[in-house]
Amino acid sequence: MSERENYKFLIGSIIPRPIAFVTTISKDGVLNGAPFSYFNIVSSNPPMISLSIQRSGGRQKDTARNIIESKQFVVHIVDEQNVEKINKTAASLPPDQSEIELAHLTPVESAKISVPGVKEAKVRMECTLEHTLELGDQVNPGCDFIIGKVVQFHIESDIYEKGRIDPGGLAAVSRLAGNNYAKIGEIFEIERPK
Repeated sequence: MSERENYKFLIGSIIPRPIAFVTTISKDGVLNGAPFSYFNIVSSNPPMISLSIQRSGGRQKDTARNIIESKQFVVHIVDEQNVEKINKTAASLPPDQSEIELAHLTPVESAKISVPGVKEAKVRMECTLEHTLELGDQVNPGCDFIIGKVVQFHIESDIYEKGRIDPGGLAAVSRLAGNNYAKIGEIFEIERPK
């Protein structure tokens, strides 16, 4: 099958996908921001997350290059309140222009790393680079697989209680295929077998 057919089958069937909004800083000091739906948990001890950043025409995206160079990044959870602004950051801008400025997002200082996050996210995770892999063809890799270690969590106090995050309060959105997104929807419970 063609790369396009693979893409359509994967994004159409592996749904819903959580969306990471990632901020990085370029070596020239430009604050970059971009959303990625190839994102998930890797480990809770230590806390680690993964991003798969697809290359475009064999070219590494600014986010991957910035993470590899600086070894730091911030992951934000995309929610119903910030999804419109985050969507604007998916625009293809040159490396010397900030998607954060384009989307009118508010930079906020991080506690343990030098890369700022954005105020508009209810959950953000300061990360350091743990591992990176180039995946695909050895001559022309198709993506950069990033594993980051979470060194600091920031969680809005009104969605956090007794060590848990309220999923309704977080109101995370997920990525489907095409221009489609999904809200959390109905939540149901099934007891895990002992």
